[in-house]
Amino acid sequence: MHTEPNSASAPGAEGFLEVRGLTKTFVRSRDLIGRPRERVHALDHVDLSVKEGETLGIVGESGSGKSTLGRVILGLQKADDGDVLFRGENLGTLSARAMARRRRDLQMVFQDPYSSLDPTKTVETSIAEPLLVHDGQRLSQSRERVRELLGLVGLRADYAERYPAEMSGGQRQRVAIARALALNPKVIVADEAVSALDVSTQSEVLNLMMRLQAELGLTYLFVSHNLAVVRHISTRIAVMYLGRIVEIGPAEEVYAEPRHPYTKALLSAIPIPDPVIQKTRERIVLLGDAPDPAHPPVGCNFATRCPEAVEECHRVDPALLPVDDGRRLAACLLLEPTAAG
Repeated sequence: MHTEPNSASAPGAEGFLEVRGLTKTFVRSRDLIGRPRERVHALDHVDLSVKEGETLGIVGESGSGKSTLGRVILGLQKADDGDVLFRGENLGTLSARAMARRRRDLQMVFQDPYSSLDPTKTVETSIAEPLLVHDGQRLSQSRERVRELLGLVGLRADYAERYPAEMSGGQRQRVAIARALALNPKVIVADEAVSALDVSTQSEVLNLMMRLQAELGLTYLFVSHNLAVVRHISTRIAVMYLGRIVEIGPAEEVYAEPRHPYTKALLSAIPIPDPVIQKTRERIVLLGDAPDPAHPPVGCNFATRCPEAVEECHRVDPALLPVDDGRRLAACLLLEPTAAG
């Protein structure tokens, strides 16, 4: 049985970016004549609301659907069902030409800058590409803008003549961010944007993104498997498990007092720098492996691994409902829902 979740919105959300009932499956296998035989459920009726200017961190294990969510929101992958609305405009109903115009406002920074940047092109050509495609500029016309963008991300103007192989991972990611900023977007989806970097470089890039957000009024969807990194940059945190959001709320509250058992387990796995606290803290070990997304369990998807599950959890599919006086939402039968604030 599936219970439709409530919208995972912040109290007072203004409808800047809305996701409604988003569903996405991938074909795992086909029969002899090519018909889909088995589908993997990557997104299962996801509802989400993002306010302008905030950073929504999206976390979860590998296979939770967090990267797919970002790609579907940007139209890089087509949803099976559901809607993505940007400032009230349904992106799924736009023509190819109208969607191309809208892409100016919605950009992405990928995990591996070495893969996302063409190794045969200079930094100048890579950053200028959006200007050539969307504005019809020639490379010579975009030169000043490219150097302005390099300065914005903390790189000297002479980096324009370099190739990706001549730079460090952190420098390449700065170039990727500069390219994403070329068209003055409103929303940036950062998909594991710092996971390939060492810890010190991660901190530098995160601080850069926070500075750019303050200066340019950007809205971020920050996708990561690392809750510690997400806490550093996020206004709110959405926790995903098996294609669904199971908890969402203010970052500090989710981190300080997680409500869903899955969020508790994720946080318990983060090492604490104090060896005394680390030695005495409780580590929540999940039972078994994550269910096969092609054959999700009956009832709560997390019940098969949850150390707190009761019999009802294996029969009833929990909705995403307000808890803690509506400050956050959680999908767990063991929590007492409250009126939204």
